[in-house]
Amino acid sequence: MRIADRITRLGTETAFAVGGEAAAFAAEGNKVYPFHLGDMNIPTPATVVEGAFQAIQDGKTGYCPNAGIPQLREAIAADVAASHNTAYTMENVVVQPGGKPTIGKFLAAVMNPGDEVLYPNPGYPIYESQIEYLGGVAVPYGYIEVEDNFDLDFEAIERGITDKTTILILNDLQNPNGAELSPDQRGRLAQIVRDNDLYVLCDEAYFDMRYEGTSTSFVEEPGMAERSVVLYTFSKKFAMTGWRLGASIGPKEIIDVIAKINVNDESCTSHFIQWGGLAGLTGDQTEVHDILKKLQARRDAAGAGLNAIDGIRCIVPNATFYLFPNVTEVMQRKGLTDYEDFRKAALHATGVSFTTRLHFGRALPNEPNQYIRFAYSGIDVADIEESMALFKDWCEA
Repeated sequence: MRIADRITRLGTETAFAVGGEAAAFAAEGNKVYPFHLGDMNIPTPATVVEGAFQAIQDGKTGYCPNAGIPQLREAIAADVAASHNTAYTMENVVVQPGGKPTIGKFLAAVMNPGDEVLYPNPGYPIYESQIEYLGGVAVPYGYIEVEDNFDLDFEAIERGITDKTTILILNDLQNPNGAELSPDQRGRLAQIVRDNDLYVLCDEAYFDMRYEGTSTSFVEEPGMAERSVVLYTFSKKFAMTGWRLGASIGPKEIIDVIAKINVNDESCTSHFIQWGGLAGLTGDQTEVHDILKKLQARRDAAGAGLNAIDGIRCIVPNATFYLFPNVTEVMQRKGLTDYEDFRKAALHATGVSFTTRLHFGRALPNEPNQYIRFAYSGIDVADIEESMALFKDWCEA
């Protein structure tokens, strides 16, 4: 059978493969502690469910505008304008079936074959996949572990810019490491963008998943709203991972192109689901706050458990629902140099299932440390505490 050559450039999310291994291990009668996938075991707020159900009853089950229903576009624009100190209107918003579609559609709208794109690595693997699939050149930049954060490697960013560089992908409040830019870093990065006339994809999937402090968007920097598209999603804030609802937000010229791609890809996002999202945005926020409280308790339990293990150092970020512990010393003590050997040994010895740095992009040259990722969004506090005790005993053995 003949398959198109371009498919060889298309990557995947290997975290799902880890989930398959964990499921097979559980099917053998073993207890699994699922830290591998950033899914949520928290119910979607009733306001969203009732809003979608009412829309179904009202017959909102057919096609709708390809850019999204006006009511939802207006609500998203108002939400983001207020939190980002911008002047967005519904003309700056196009609704998507989830947050992920913004990545490929943004690149398709502004990237030509052969253009170079700076992207975070470790980072969400779909960046790398979509850049290469669409004919671009993926140029990675990394992070530097400091006392309480992972800082952008600005030297790598500046070194990676050539006359072919046209785009920077930024995931502030980052998956997998929770990294957050300081005000000075945002200003420095904005200057680099201006100096090199770059477009920016601001992946803000975790903008509202915050436990302390206030999130600040890169688009608030001078001149950035005019050259940036924001990836916005309902999946995290409203525990709607399987509903598939999100939006692309940015300059009208780019948003209009993305809306045209919608017509070609899926026609429109599910009609009644948009009404559910609208109910979530405009309704009572009590359940949204409860989601954050549950996640914060999980973060605190997992962070404390990991930092109690001899040989592990774990930064506990103020946002996202991920931890990215440094396990270099533990792997050395166990005589393991291969990430997969370490991950599989931990699963079979303890039932603790996690992903590693290599599930978030190809390793960069001469990385000095080794990291794994724990997603605590799909596991309750009691199981977190139980799993951390087992993991500690195994790591320290």
